[in-house]
Amino acid sequence: MALTAAVYLEDLSVGDTFRSGEHALDEAQIVDFARQFDPQPFHTDGEAARQTFFQGLAASGWHTAAVTMKLLVQSMPLGGGLIGAGGSVEWPRPTRPGDLLRVVCRVLEIRPSRSKPDRGMVTVETLTLNQRDETCQRLVTQMVVMRRPG
Repeated sequence: MALTAAVYLEDLSVGDTFRSGEHALDEAQIVDFARQFDPQPFHTDGEAARQTFFQGLAASGWHTAAVTMKLLVQSMPLGGGLIGAGGSVEWPRPTRPGDLLRVVCRVLEIRPSRSKPDRGMVTVETLTLNQRDETCQRLVTQMVVMRRPG
C-alpha cells in the first residue's frame, strides 16, 4: 500500500500490505542493546557466543523487536499511532551482525468496535526479514486502530 497520509480504520482492507525501508544491524548495536537490556554472553561477547547454542553473536530477540517497531512506525502511519493490544512473537532464526532488516506487515482481520465507534481492532502479521528474505521474527499483533476523526 503506497502511503502519503495517515491511515485510519476505514482505509484498511484485509490483505493490505505495508513494506518498510531497511535497517543495517552491526555488532556494536547488538552488543550495546544487549549490555543494557539482555546481558547474556551470546548477545554481548562474540568469542563466548561461539560456544553457545547460537554458535556466534546473535541479537537479542527484544532488539529485533525494537528494530521491527522502528520500521513499522516509519512505514505504517496509522492515525492515532501504532497501539498494540496483544499478540504473539516467534524468532525462527537469529538476527546476526551484518543483517539488513526490513518488515512486511499484512492485515489479517479487521473488527470495528460496537461499543466504541471511534475505533476498531486490526490483526496484523509482521515478518522481519533479513537480506536473504529469511524470517528472523514473526509477530502477530492485535492493534487498536482509530477511525478518521470528524
